[in-house]
Amino acid sequence: MELEAFRALRTTEGERVLAEVTASGVHESTLLATISALRGRYPEALVSAAVTQVRLRQRAVPKFGADAADMFFTTDGVEQATRASVAAHRAARFAQSERVLDLCCGVGGDLIALSRSGVAVHGVDLDPLTVEVARANAEVLGLTAATVTQGDVQEVDLAGWPAAFCDPGRRGGGRRVFNPRAYSPPFEFLLRLAAEVPAVGAKVAPGIPHDLVPAGAEAEWVSDGGDVKEAALWFGPLSTVERRATLLPSGATVVSRGAVAETGPVGNWLYEPDGAVIRAGLVAEVAADIGARLIDPTIAYLTADSLVTSEFTSAYEIVETFGFSLKRLRAALRDRDIGNVTVKKRGSAIDPALLRRELRLSGSGHIVVVLTRVAGAPTVLLCHPAPPVP
Repeated sequence: MELEAFRALRTTEGERVLAEVTASGVHESTLLATISALRGRYPEALVSAAVTQVRLRQRAVPKFGADAADMFFTTDGVEQATRASVAAHRAARFAQSERVLDLCCGVGGDLIALSRSGVAVHGVDLDPLTVEVARANAEVLGLTAATVTQGDVQEVDLAGWPAAFCDPGRRGGGRRVFNPRAYSPPFEFLLRLAAEVPAVGAKVAPGIPHDLVPAGAEAEWVSDGGDVKEAALWFGPLSTVERRATLLPSGATVVSRGAVAETGPVGNWLYEPDGAVIRAGLVAEVAADIGARLIDPTIAYLTADSLVTSEFTSAYEIVETFGFSLKRLRAALRDRDIGNVTVKKRGSAIDPALLRRELRLSGSGHIVVVLTRVAGAPTVLLCHPAPPVP
């Protein structure tokens, strides 16, 4: 979407077109008729911009919930914006700061959460369209303490700011950027920011190598609803531990404390740690908390002889364990009248989709097939999920 097209959407005429497209919907079965009818009364470019905006709002609902219906977006903005639950969690870290500088603010995901947490927030972004979108979002959501300006964040005067948050761009040429040194601005800027501003947070990719985390900084991995969403680095007084895994929506957290996990025989229960726990390298801490052991020193599966409920793991009752053999697995599933399987794997090169075809299932039951290694040997675990906690 071009800047002029967005500005047209913000006019009285643009608001009418947007409202009509919203009311008609953008389902493929009716979209052509809707566009044809609107083009008879409004400029073609305005109708196209309105359709695009309604589609982006629909895509933004998983991140922004009900707010998405009133907000404005760009395609990149939807992809890169922080989801509201994660942004609110992070904003709580800045509770002691009266003012926060939001660098690379994008369409305003963190800007919104920071403002709603009660701090005055000033956003900066390089892209003029993104800046206007962020301003529009602050306006429609009634965030009077949020301002946004256009500029290069590397040239912002940091003097006097007590706190800052930075969400560097992690896309280039339409693809995700995994090397922190290729962020925009680069990773080195985050270090300079931390050196010049007392309290700093920075969003990074969940796959950031642990050895890139600066000494004295806290690295936090966050999962929401069981999916790892983001990671962040915290500096100054916002850093309290070395590594942390946080689960949303509960806010449960586990932190690094130097635990060492033992490896032992497979017990009656298998525990699969949450992805944030694995990314943070805190499997040993969770193992210690639930009295479990590793099934293999290189695999992030835990086992124990009894069931323990933990937010940080998914539990499965193990009903059979054997060395991997397609013939034996097929026979075991046939004997149990299994016609549907959920395949989980860790430390196995087997393609789950190919395995399902080769199993030729015909029964009526369901079971979880875990492909992994135990003491270095390829192993199959047949499991049932633990019953839900009442």
